[in-house]
Amino acid sequence: MKTLQFKIGTGIVLLFMLLVGTSNKTYAHCEIPCGIYADSLRIIMLSEDIETIEKSMKMINELSSAEEVDYNQLVRWITNKEDHANKIQNIATQYFMFQRLKVSDDAEVQKKNAKLLAVLHEICVYAMKSKQTTDLKYIEKLNEAVHNLSHLYFGEEKHHH
Repeated sequence: MKTLQFKIGTGIVLLFMLLVGTSNKTYAHCEIPCGIYADSLRIIMLSEDIETIEKSMKMINELSSAEEVDYNQLVRWITNKEDHANKIQNIATQYFMFQRLKVSDDAEVQKKNAKLLAVLHEICVYAMKSKQTTDLKYIEKLNEAVHNLSHLYFGEEKHHH
């Protein structure tokens, strides 16, 4: 029994160290002009966060409808859903809005930025709605908005090279 407790305890400590050690590198980005960006990685991260929210919603619905509700697990899935919605909002704002969209006097850049800002706003709103509910229609809306972001961001960018 002590060996199992040790393994579990060690696993938790290692997981915590891994999360603490990589969280800034994974989800934050410096607001200095370092020139290191992984735009396509951010799209993948958004998609993974959406999948996690979807799973969380399904688990919340399943746990809520159980004859004997396991409130501990229910709260954990709700917290998980919140965390991943926050990550989506952070990527949309801190990464794309604040660092990747450039302020410009150029009419074409402004036109593209307006479209990008609109879809980033949608992503933030649908992430907020996914915090407030377990309605899976917001998963569909988030996926569609991320698809549109990817198309706008990368599709039009390629024509400029």
